[in-house]
Amino acid sequence: MDNNDRGASAPLTSYAEAVDWINGLIPFGIRPGLERIERLMELFGHPHRRLKFIHVAGTNGKGSTCAFLTGALIRNGYDVGTFTSPYITKFTNRFQYNGQDIPDETLLALSNRLKPAVEEIALTELGSPTMFEVSTALAILYYADVCYPDVVVWETGLGGRMDVTNIVHPIVSVITNVGHDHMDILGDTLEKIAAEKAGIIKAGVPVVTGVSQPEALRVIKETANLRKSTCYAAGENFFYEKTAGSEDGQSLHFRGPFREFDLSLSLRGEYQLENAAGAFMALEVLRQYMAFQLDDEKTAAGFAETFWAGRMELVRREPRILMDGAHNPEGAAALAQSLQSGWTYGRLVLMMGMLSTKSHEDYFKSILPLVDELIVTEPDFRKKMDASALAEIAEGLRAEYAKPELAITVEPDWRAALARFEASIGPEDLGVVSGTLYLISDVRAQLLQQADSEKGW
Repeated sequence: MDNNDRGASAPLTSYAEAVDWINGLIPFGIRPGLERIERLMELFGHPHRRLKFIHVAGTNGKGSTCAFLTGALIRNGYDVGTFTSPYITKFTNRFQYNGQDIPDETLLALSNRLKPAVEEIALTELGSPTMFEVSTALAILYYADVCYPDVVVWETGLGGRMDVTNIVHPIVSVITNVGHDHMDILGDTLEKIAAEKAGIIKAGVPVVTGVSQPEALRVIKETANLRKSTCYAAGENFFYEKTAGSEDGQSLHFRGPFREFDLSLSLRGEYQLENAAGAFMALEVLRQYMAFQLDDEKTAAGFAETFWAGRMELVRREPRILMDGAHNPEGAAALAQSLQSGWTYGRLVLMMGMLSTKSHEDYFKSILPLVDELIVTEPDFRKKMDASALAEIAEGLRAEYAKPELAITVEPDWRAALARFEASIGPEDLGVVSGTLYLISDVRAQLLQQADSEKGW
């Protein structure tokens, strides 16, 4: 039976309506489990089984790793689908083919194919598929039925084991790192979080990981061993070292089981060295064992050209304004390390806003020692954290972690906070906007004067 003949409600008539319909499923939440996505795929004849996936999980660095993989593969002549979240400017960013967003009209057509099936499942004991499940299904239909990429770079939404993206059987898996994020869902220890990420490891499919904490790495290696999957771990099976760095980029030397290689990156941030090395190791596995034809010069060019919005992104040079979506303790530590290793400035002015779903003490412990002026605000999002509550956390840590002269301003309205922030940055200073990507997205659109910016998970 054709999926358009289910006698469901009226079809969607515009891109905006399609996005509203998908986002309208947000109240159904994030419900771990694969039953609904499996039922959806069954209704469409299991299209994901026709595709080759590189599955990427991890706490931080997933998006950048996906960007490196995509850039290098496209440069080598492969057609590449890239599915990522959250998006920073427009809903269509999540579904890319050869670096270009899905066309609005294609998203509308696929939403109309999915809608009757989603409504059918909503009437069963499974309940309605969620926003993320429908987005994942839409990505699979786009790649399997519309554009037919050679390979799909496939980012997990949350965790791994029970994440809806885990319906696929990849050709290689990547676990970037493990940190303290989404602990309400994934568990309250690094071992528990690592076990969720390790859930993407499939029988006989090699896995590359940058996980460094011994207790977390042990879980990943044990899972790989159990599933007879070869594990390539940073610091054990492959190595990298920084060879140069400045405000405009950095380079690294990679040493792996098959060879050594030098890479230059335009992406800033110490943590991008780790992401690039993991992505390169995954490409080495494809080259060595899966007959991927990868030319060294093209691969190097792909890494050098890779751009990822909102990650140590210099959006203005006079005065310098840097955006970094660090929103958990590990992200803050990486941001602090990067600021200390590659940047010179007079004062550091930090503007930040967070979601209320996380604890932010450890975030402040990493970044406060560097800050001269802190402006706390609120993202335009339903789960925002009160700016005054954030300021209280910073005040509580002032004596032990902050500079004596630290100035703290509370401005809940992010636009007013941005005006204050811009006025505070002197010619020699550095302004940093950090925190949840919901804030980064809005501030970035304002600074770059992007009128049609959307944002979301």
